[in-house]
Amino acid sequence: MKPRTEKSMELYALMVRRGYPEPFCDQVTKNLNTDWTAQRMIGYLSHYKKLPMEEVADEMLAILSDRNQIMQKKETEYTNARWNEYLNRDSEEDE
Repeated sequence: MKPRTEKSMELYALMVRRGYPEPFCDQVTKNLNTDWTAQRMIGYLSHYKKLPMEEVADEMLAILSDRNQIMQKKETEYTNARWNEYLNRDSEEDE
């Protein structure tokens, strides 16, 4: 895993202040180790005083799922763009 970002460390501190066990906070922030994912969790937690750990873990999985879908979409768009360039180049050569 890549190192934690500043936002991920901010999330860790927030969770510790709210009374979550440090090993739990550590695992959450190891998984939410980008500014985007950590900020999503910070935003989610800002709506509540204290949630059960199961709900925090569930939200973490939802955030990771969203991130994976976005990454897959961007990869598909990139591949499609390269394929279209290839097809356009091939059709230009035929003319």
